[in-house]
Amino acid sequence: MSMQPKSLLTPSQYLARERAAVFKSEFFCGEMFALAGASRRHNLIVGNLVRETGNALKDRPCEVYPSDMRVKVSATGLYTYPDATIVCGARQFEDDQVDTLLNPTFVFEVLSNSTEAYDRGIKSAHYRKLASVQQYLLIAQDRPSIESYVRQADGQWKLRDVCDIAESIEFPSLGFAISMSELYRNVDFSEQDALG
Repeated sequence: MSMQPKSLLTPSQYLARERAAVFKSEFFCGEMFALAGASRRHNLIVGNLVRETGNALKDRPCEVYPSDMRVKVSATGLYTYPDATIVCGARQFEDDQVDTLLNPTFVFEVLSNSTEAYDRGIKSAHYRKLASVQQYLLIAQDRPSIESYVRQADGQWKLRDVCDIAESIEFPSLGFAISMSELYRNVDFSEQDALG
């Protein structure tokens, strides 16, 4: 029995398929990977995050995008969909479709059982290759817990764990903070969530 070699896609083939698709897929090394749906808690957190950051940045040259904005990590070739993204200053897109951002300033991922290892490991390593990223947040959905990674002047990353609902998440480069209680507004941690 002979094995057929796997047919790999080019980035342009991926984008053509992705733009016509009903569901979202990531792309890396010639392969597409379908993304799973999100839980109620996940969606509440993303909605709260987009609202709070959008309100804080409404008079600044920044745009806040929910999870439908695709991001390309040019250095590695990964096309992905962060749970939320902020870009400040000039926006760079891959082409005139303006649906693939090249220079996010802030990237947010809400962790789930099925994606936590990937978000913390491989995906985090890809995001760190984006010279534009100043801050990367990993947000738990089963308890109040956020890991905030802030790029320092020397290129190193400084981690701050915030686990107290009475505290705030700081955005040092923008000079504002979001309270944990607002980020987790209406989130019931005791609720069972099939999607995790």
